[in-house]
Amino acid sequence: MSKHDSDHPHPLGWRLTPARWAVAILALAAIVVSLWHLEGERRGIVIEPLPGTGTTPATVYRLKDAPPAPVVIVSHGFAGSRQLMQASSLTLARAGYSVVAFDYEGHGRNPVPMSGDVASPDGTALLLMDETKRVTDAALAQPWADGRAAILAHSMGSYIAIRQAKVDDRLAATVAVAMSSDDVTPTQPRNLLIVNGEWEGRLVPDALESLQMADPNAQFGATVGDPADGTGRRAVLAPNVEHIGVIYAPTMLREARAWLDATFGRPQTEGPVANMGGWIALMLTGIVALGWPLARLRERTHDPRPEPLSRKRFLVVALLPAVLVPLALAPFDTRFLPVLVADYLALHFALYGVVALALLAWWGEVKWPGRAELRRILILAGLVAFYGICVFGLAVDRYVMSFYPVPVRGLIIAAMALGTVPYMLSDALMVEGGRAPLWRSATARGAFLVSLGLATALDFERLFFLLIILPVVLVFFLLFGMMGGWVGRATARPAGAGIGLGLFLAWALGVTFPLFQA
Repeated sequence: MSKHDSDHPHPLGWRLTPARWAVAILALAAIVVSLWHLEGERRGIVIEPLPGTGTTPATVYRLKDAPPAPVVIVSHGFAGSRQLMQASSLTLARAGYSVVAFDYEGHGRNPVPMSGDVASPDGTALLLMDETKRVTDAALAQPWADGRAAILAHSMGSYIAIRQAKVDDRLAATVAVAMSSDDVTPTQPRNLLIVNGEWEGRLVPDALESLQMADPNAQFGATVGDPADGTGRRAVLAPNVEHIGVIYAPTMLREARAWLDATFGRPQTEGPVANMGGWIALMLTGIVALGWPLARLRERTHDPRPEPLSRKRFLVVALLPAVLVPLALAPFDTRFLPVLVADYLALHFALYGVVALALLAWWGEVKWPGRAELRRILILAGLVAFYGICVFGLAVDRYVMSFYPVPVRGLIIAAMALGTVPYMLSDALMVEGGRAPLWRSATARGAFLVSLGLATALDFERLFFLLIILPVVLVFFLLFGMMGGWVGRATARPAGAGIGLGLFLAWALGVTFPLFQA
């Protein structure tokens, strides 16, 4: 196709190669089949809000027209939300339990920030225990509750659940998933089941140590005591999963269901458990893969690749900010947002992007576009951001974690965008919208991750929670950095892809960080 031909749009079929058509069809098929299976897990289950919890958002999962049943409180881990625990909620609801999942303060759609001292057992933990009690009170007051209760919790939630179960006699059993707690005793909490992932490192021996408090000779898979009389203890490893994968592990779901059945003297439930993890992964993969053919919905550009930065200049732009930014920000108190470490991260992104853009401008790589070109760039940025927030985000919000924020998070997203947009713009220009060799993309993004690691090392106590965000940024680079490359190569407008990805990254981070008010 000549440049003259590209001025006249062709029908869609002419723009997409057979390979892109094949990917589009396979991606759509993956999305549709995944949705069919995921929605199938919800069929027949009543999913509705729980009243009486105050500001705490809580959701009930139960079989329609089922008689009153024991209540299972389900709580998530740090930076999680109700959606992340759906595999447990749906499995137990289908087994006949009345399940209540909720968002802790500072998490998901809970508008109230966490507060207190997160490092003190008598600080934030006590406030979250009070919230757990409030949700339990509201659940047990409902007509579908038979007066009995248990709790299933993941990671940080397991720490809160174990402490709460020790002081709330209504909680007859505790299922601690990816347990992180030093409050376990040989007899408290009652009927403790620990399920950790096989790949959870130091948490594995901790789980065994907790079991051996009751019987020094016990090993994984053994049951000590009797759940029927409240003395049960059991620890299990879910094979081939880590800290997040254990949430979806069939072993964990079957063990939790059987443990609660034994606790409440109910017949052992047979049948499959909720199968969600693999289908969620397939659906999200399909949405990302669909970006490859969608990037060519407009006519293909044949603009020549501009002269790239020399190797020496590229390395200066990629590596200098990685060292300069954490050193420059280290002396300053960067706490100005009601959220853990997001304020620092926004400044880190912003300064990193400004330094990189300044260096690129110095070497003539940044040019202000004309009005018509600027409009095209902004339209492209809007489309990229829309796809991330409204397509990928819709799937995440329904099946993975809270992605659509309460109003208070709007300020955080806006502050993050002031940092992520210049950073992602500089990144897109550095890698020439995906036209640069792969090693340049890996160097530029790897340097940024190292820079965050250096910042954490310089002030570990204050910035420790950055380590939790690092995997989010890494996944973003792997998935959406690749998608940005598809768009950049197809349109020859790296700025549009960079700005759009910057807006999407700001949104993703703004809804991930827990709200916190000292």
